Amino acid sequence: MKILSILMLMILLTNCAGNNVAKIKFGKKCTAANAKQLQETSYIWFVSKEALGEFDKRINRDNCLNS
Repeated sequence: MKILSILMLMILLTNCAGNNVAKIKFGKKCTAANAKQLQETSYIWFVSKEALGEFDKRINRDNCLNS
């Protein structure tokens, strides 16, 4: 039941993006850390059509500090 609820929630969130989501990427990925060692980390990424080409260069697992 949990898995079904999570899948339904993901479908609803994808529909809220207004057809701008080109791809949903799974797995831990991080942005590059700034001078204060702060970064964004997530296991689910909703990638827009405009950012799809450069997404893997900017946000990837190699950027994660504590992995």
